[in-house]
Amino acid sequence: MSVTLSDQDKTTLRIAAYGAVTLLSAAGAASGSPHKIATNGSIALGSATGLVGHVLADYPKGKDLNGRSVAEIADRVLPALTAAMSLLKKQAPEEAGNFRSTVVTAIASATHQSQPGPVVADMIHKITNALDAA
Repeated sequence: MSVTLSDQDKTTLRIAAYGAVTLLSAAGAASGSPHKIATNGSIALGSATGLVGHVLADYPKGKDLNGRSVAEIADRVLPALTAAMSLLKKQAPEEAGNFRSTVVTAIASATHQSQPGPVVADMIHKITNALDAA
């Protein structure tokens, strides 16, 4: 790994990735499976490789990924996803695809046991749009 990310950059990546799983879990609460979503998504993030894997090996400690509403969580997470992609495209272009793939895999893992309902499917769409906005 020749790229060195600042602590703030690493925090942005962690908030974005783990926040995407948290956001999906919050959106899936109505279906009664938020814990399964969170567990499966977090396991997938923990399986990441490369620079992204090293950064995501540490959960974003001290950063509150919870909110009073899905909207409050989304206000933090969706911009963080775009920011993470943007900073990786600038500082480690070879890792931008890895990060996107890792988040998309975590989302797929989180929802693989059942067909996502409309609310979860819409949140997946919003997360993917945030990743692609950079």
